[in-house]
Amino acid sequence: MVGLLQRVTSAQVTIDGKTVGEIGRGLLVLVGIERADNEVQASRLVDRLLGFRVFPDEAGKMNRSVQDIDGGILLVPNFTLVADTAKGTRASFTPAAPPDVGQRLFDNLVARAQERHRAVHSGIFGANMQVMLVNDGPVTFWLRVCPDHSVRT
Repeated sequence: MVGLLQRVTSAQVTIDGKTVGEIGRGLLVLVGIERADNEVQASRLVDRLLGFRVFPDEAGKMNRSVQDIDGGILLVPNFTLVADTAKGTRASFTPAAPPDVGQRLFDNLVARAQERHRAVHSGIFGANMQVMLVNDGPVTFWLRVCPDHSVRT
């Protein structure tokens, strides 16, 4: 499971002109779900997102998490994030989980995050979404939680 997290001052997801998720200061996280992923990876990614220190402290160092600042989290499903782009000029989506599995795991990820953090919003799996954000910094990190429980950043 991959989370591309971006520190934002604001972010919004719209579908057909209607806002379905919106946050102020916090994290916009594009989420890619791979074939071998399961609820263990969803839980581990939530742990990482809630505790990952990307917000500045008084000295300007990235020592605060989204929980520390009581910020928002906007989770957006994005199967293209796990595409294989190693060859050719067109991506292969073979590494992505099948849609039914991807939706189940994305919904699980959102539910786990909402259980643990006050301000969690999301896009809608499978929808054609427009994502607007103001990346703060810019600060962007790629987190991958592997099926063997390791984490790569």
